[in-house]
Amino acid sequence: MQNWLSKLFFLAVGLAVVGGLVVAFLPEPVDVDMATIERGSLLVTVDEDGKTRIREKYVVSTPLSGRLLRIDHDPGDTVTAGQTVLAVVEPRDPELLDARAVSEAEARVQAAEAALKRAEPVLEQARLRQAQAERDLQRYRNLVSSGGVTQEEFEDIEATYQFASEELRASRYSQEIAEFELEQARAALLRTRPAEENAADGADGANGWNITIRSPIDGRVLRVFQESAAVVTAGTSLLELGDPTDLEVEIDVLSSDAVRVRPGARVLLEHWGGDNTLEGRVRLVEPAGFTKISTLGVEEQRVNVIVDLVDDPAARQQLGDGFRVEARIVTASADDALVAPTSALFRSGGDWVVFKVVDGLAVQTPVDVGKQNDLLAEVLSGLSEGDRVILHPSDRVRDASAVRSRTGN
Repeated sequence: MQNWLSKLFFLAVGLAVVGGLVVAFLPEPVDVDMATIERGSLLVTVDEDGKTRIREKYVVSTPLSGRLLRIDHDPGDTVTAGQTVLAVVEPRDPELLDARAVSEAEARVQAAEAALKRAEPVLEQARLRQAQAERDLQRYRNLVSSGGVTQEEFEDIEATYQFASEELRASRYSQEIAEFELEQARAALLRTRPAEENAADGADGANGWNITIRSPIDGRVLRVFQESAAVVTAGTSLLELGDPTDLEVEIDVLSSDAVRVRPGARVLLEHWGGDNTLEGRVRLVEPAGFTKISTLGVEEQRVNVIVDLVDDPAARQQLGDGFRVEARIVTASADDALVAPTSALFRSGGDWVVFKVVDGLAVQTPVDVGKQNDLLAEVLSGLSEGDRVILHPSDRVRDASAVRSRTGN
C-alpha cells in the first residue's frame, strides 16, 4: 500500500512538472490594437491649402490728366455706388491740351461705348441661361421627390443653377462698370474742350470744372494707391474697391489630382479661423496648369481650382481677401458604407487582407476594398459589421496567432 502511494505521488509530481513546462513554453498572446467594423459615411478628398479672394475687384483710375486732390479714404472704408466721392481731379486747361490728348479722350469714349455694347448681349445670354437653369431645377426638384432622378443628378442641376446665377450677377456687374466707364470718359472728353466749345454744346463751361469720381459699386476700399495730392496722367490707378462678402476660394492642386475634380463638387473649408466648417462648390477647374517649386525644392505641376462659398456671409464675417483656408475637395463619397480603418489593411499576394480576431486568434482574412481615403476604406466583402480587426499588425502577428487587446477592450 505504501509502495502504491509513493508511485502515485511521483506520478502526480511528474505530471505537474510536465504541465508547468508546457505552460511555460506556450507563446504569450500578442498585445495589439483593435478596432470594430462599423457602418458610416466615407469621403474621398483632395486636401490642399487655399486662399480667399474677392470675386470682383475694381480699380478706379483717373479719366484724364490733371491735378489730383488728396484722397481721404482708407482701406476698409465703406463706399456706396453713385454716392461716395472717391477722388477729385482738376483737369489741365483745355487751351493747353494738344490734339493728341483730345484724340485720346475721344478714343476712350468710343472704347467705353463699345465695351457697354459688348456687355449688353452677354448680360442677356446670362439671363436666359439662368432662367433655363431655374426651370430645370424646379423640374428636377419635383422628380427627386418622386424618385425619378437620383440625389446626385439633382445636386448637379442645383450646382448648374448656382453657376448660372453667379454668371448673371457677374454680367450685371460688368454692365454697371461699363456704364460707369462710359460716364467717366464722356466727362473727361468735355474737360478737354475749350470753354467756348462746351458752351456751344450746352455744357456748363467753367462751372463744375473739376471731375468728381464717385464709387461705381457698393463695397469697401481695399487699397489706396495714390493718397497724397499730385499731378497725375490719364489712367493712373487711385483705389481698389470690392465687396468683402462676395468671396471665392482659389486652391492650387497637383495636376494629377485636378483630373479627379469636377465642377459642382462639394468642398469643405476648415481651419480658417472660425469654429464652423464652411461649405463650398467647385465652379471651375482652370484648363491651364503652372509649375511651382515645393518646400522640398521639387518642381510640381499645379492647377488652380476656383470654389464658390455656399454659406451665408453672416457665418464668415471675419473672412476677408487673401485669407488662408484648408480645403478638402470631395472627389467621391459613400453613404451608409461598411468601413474599416486603412491601418488594418495590408497586401498579401497582391490582394488586400486584414487580421480578423476570432476567439482570441488572429485570422488572416481577404477583403474587397472600394473607395478609400487616408483613414478609412470601404469594405465590399470579407467582413461584417461588428467584426474586430487588428490595427497596424506587426511581424509578431501571424495567422492563428493568439492576440489580446492592448487596452483591454
